[in-house]
Amino acid sequence: MSTPSPENPGLLNWLLVIVLGIIWGGAFMSVRLSLDGFGPWTVAAWRTGIGGATLGVIGAFLGQGLQTIPSARAWFFAIIIGVGAVALPFGMLSWGQQFIPSAFAGVAMGAVPLLVLPLVYIFSKEEGIGPRRVIGMLLGFVGLFILVGPGAAASTGHENEWLGRLACLAAAGCYASGSVVTRRAPKMPPIAFATASLVVAAAVLIPIAAVTEGWPNSFPAQPTTALIYAALFPTALAAVIRVRVITTAGSLFMSLTSYQVPIWSVILGVSFMGETLPSQLFLALAIILTGIAISQSRALTSMFKR
Repeated sequence: MSTPSPENPGLLNWLLVIVLGIIWGGAFMSVRLSLDGFGPWTVAAWRTGIGGATLGVIGAFLGQGLQTIPSARAWFFAIIIGVGAVALPFGMLSWGQQFIPSAFAGVAMGAVPLLVLPLVYIFSKEEGIGPRRVIGMLLGFVGLFILVGPGAAASTGHENEWLGRLACLAAAGCYASGSVVTRRAPKMPPIAFATASLVVAAAVLIPIAAVTEGWPNSFPAQPTTALIYAALFPTALAAVIRVRVITTAGSLFMSLTSYQVPIWSVILGVSFMGETLPSQLFLALAIILTGIAISQSRALTSMFKR
C-alpha cells in the first residue's frame, strides 16, 4: 500500500473527507439548536472545552496524551492552531453572524479553498498547484455560490453589517492559514495535536464567555444535547480527522471539505429540520463534483487503476 500524499491521497483520506463534510454539515444544525439555550460565546467555549477534555481522556487511553507532544516547537504550533485556527474564527463567526445574512457566511466559508491556493504556493510548494487544481477550485466555488449565494448580497440594514462581513471573511482566512500551518507542524500524534489545539482554544474562549455571558442559568434538554453533540463530533472528532488528512494528503485536498459542507447542511436541514429543498441544489452539486473531479483527476485516475 502506497503512502498517502497530496498527489495520491488514498482511499482512506477520500472517505475521511466525505465523513468530515457530513460532520461539519451537521454542525450548523447542532449549533443553531444549542443557541436556543446558550449565548454564542458560551457555545464556542463549551464546544472546545468538552471536545478537548474528551480527546484528552481518549488520547490518554491510546497512548496519545498531551505528554506525547515531542517538543516546545510542536507545542508552539499547537498553540498557534488553537488560537488562530480555532478560537479566533469561532469568535469572529459568532460575532459576525449577528449582523449579516447566513448565506454570506456560507459563501465566506466556501472561499477557504481559494484562499488556501496562494498560501500553499508560497509555504507548501510540495503539494503542487497546476491549472487543473485552480480550475477545479474555481468551479467548486461557483457551485457553492449557486447553492447559497443568492442571498449573500442581501442587506440586513444593521450599522455593523460591513464589520460582520469582514469578520466572516477573516474567519475564512484563519481556517485557510490554519490548514497550511498544520501541514508545516512537526510530526506528532494526531489525537495529542488535536487535543492541545482545543485545550488552547478553550483557555481563550472560556474567560471571554464568562465575562460576556456568565454561567448558564439552566441547561435545557435539547440545546444541551445539541451542544454536547457539537463538542464531540464537529469539534473533537473533526479535529483529529482534520489533522490526519492535512498531514498526510495536504491542505488543498483538505480544503475540498469546504465545498461539501453546504451540501450536507442543506440535506440534513431538509431531513431533520423540515427545511425546504432548494431548487438549485442538484445543479450546484453537479458543478461542485465536477470541480472536485478536475482538481483531483490524477489522484482519482491512479486510485481506480489499482
